[in-house]
Amino acid sequence: MSDSEKVRVLVHLPHGAAAEVVDRLRVGARVVTVERTAELLERLASEAWRAVVVSLEDEDDMRLLPRVVEAVPSAVVVAVHPQPGFDDVLAAEAAGAAVLLRFPEEAARIPDVLAPYMEESGDHPVSGETPPDDGMVGSSAALLEAYRTLVRVAPAVTPVLVEGESGTGKELVARALHTRSPRAGAPFVPVNCAALPEGLLEAELFGYEKGAFTGAVGRSEGRFGRAHGGTLFLDEIGEMGLGVQAKLLRALESGEIERLGSGDVVRVDARIVVATNRSLEERVAEGAFREDLLYRLAVVRVSLPPLRRRPEDLLPLAEAFVARFAEQHGRPIAALSREAVAMLRGRTWPGNVRELRNVLDRAVLLARGGVVRSVDLAHEGTTPSLAPSGGPLSEGYPATWSLQEVEARHIRRVLARTGGHMGEAASILGVHRNTMTTKVREYGIDPQAPMARESGDTGS
Repeated sequence: MSDSEKVRVLVHLPHGAAAEVVDRLRVGARVVTVERTAELLERLASEAWRAVVVSLEDEDDMRLLPRVVEAVPSAVVVAVHPQPGFDDVLAAEAAGAAVLLRFPEEAARIPDVLAPYMEESGDHPVSGETPPDDGMVGSSAALLEAYRTLVRVAPAVTPVLVEGESGTGKELVARALHTRSPRAGAPFVPVNCAALPEGLLEAELFGYEKGAFTGAVGRSEGRFGRAHGGTLFLDEIGEMGLGVQAKLLRALESGEIERLGSGDVVRVDARIVVATNRSLEERVAEGAFREDLLYRLAVVRVSLPPLRRRPEDLLPLAEAFVARFAEQHGRPIAALSREAVAMLRGRTWPGNVRELRNVLDRAVLLARGGVVRSVDLAHEGTTPSLAPSGGPLSEGYPATWSLQEVEARHIRRVLARTGGHMGEAASILGVHRNTMTTKVREYGIDPQAPMARESGDTGS
């Protein structure tokens, strides 16, 4: 790589105090050193810097740091100080510096801190447009079908069953149904049926009178009562006990409920939207769910695909989440690096959109220099399976991986060995070609762009 092609690093350190650091940085970057503050400020505006190292000697220099960060919003800034205290670390963090190091004792850490940022660039700009209030982002065929159903049924009062794996956005669908219905001005009341034991769930749903049971120190109208005129969302409906199911069926058929401890009948008008990550037909077969209730709830079904089955939505979702969290946390994030995007695409996302959201929330908080990079995604504390799909693994794969992640990774490895040949890969895996095609589609794998061979893969 020629000197003109190297990334640029501006170093402001005491004269002759960091020659070894500068020499190490010059291996992969074009380094410009300055000694005076005035020269530092002048050079900041002269070129596009990937990183800036700035020396802070006193309070005046500490006030300089926000000016440096503001002048190079897309660069990563490392600050050094002879005796940094708690207030100095706090000020450096608030200003947007990646880290504040003690100098010269920690000078050797500077190249290591900057290394993850040297080879990555922001190839995917973030538009700055935050997701809509209902959070519905994506244009894949599977998701568009869900959109079409939502548009048709939103104005009605018909019960809706939303099906999908955990984290696919079932509550977002329920809220979208509510906000696009004539009931939008009334309450949207969610209930997680799996989070409450049967006795407490019954009391929460239908309400109770004072003294109806131990601990009932007052009167409660219940979630049905609170949702009057609006929408009642019952999440994880498959976990509801049979006793509560019977009362729910009666409420749906008659529009009436009875509070615990009262013989009075109360009229309620609430649209019911339910969600499940399990097959209710299977629950019926197990004797754990009433068949008549299933028929009553599943008048309209909306199926949400897992994220691995709509890979074309991954990047729009990622950009939307980065924009949202950048605004929320006050971070000047403008892009995702090429390597970060590859890392996101290399994961099967067993936790679906919720997992992606949480990973990017953390990444935006950790990011420096206006770009979310792979180092921000793979920060200590991140699940091991967020490693790039092509990276070598010393013990095959971490014990924390799901079976889906292991299967998806092995399919990618086999495709890499066969050069993307589906028939040959199916033969190696011992499955029918149709099964292979289904798996490739399920995990969002591109057979013509398989992951790079890992250490130990010789192709033999």
